[in-house]
Amino acid sequence: MMGYGLGGMWLGGLLMLVFWLFVLGGIVWLVLTLAKSQSASNTSAAGQTPLELLRVRYARGEITKEQFDQMRRDLGA
Repeated sequence: MMGYGLGGMWLGGLLMLVFWLFVLGGIVWLVLTLAKSQSASNTSAAGQTPLELLRVRYARGEITKEQFDQMRRDLGA
């Protein structure tokens, strides 16, 4: 044999398992961090008034002029 015996094989397997757990944990951490930063950038509209948000949607072409006018009237602006 190679001189390591059964204990050396178990230790090598355990170290490999720990290594892959660290790799997997790092990947999970990275995905969660990116998802959190993405959701934070999607909430950048916080702090704007409803009328400002409506103007942004109209400027992006998400709503028509008629929809903009109706929503503005609904807001009382």
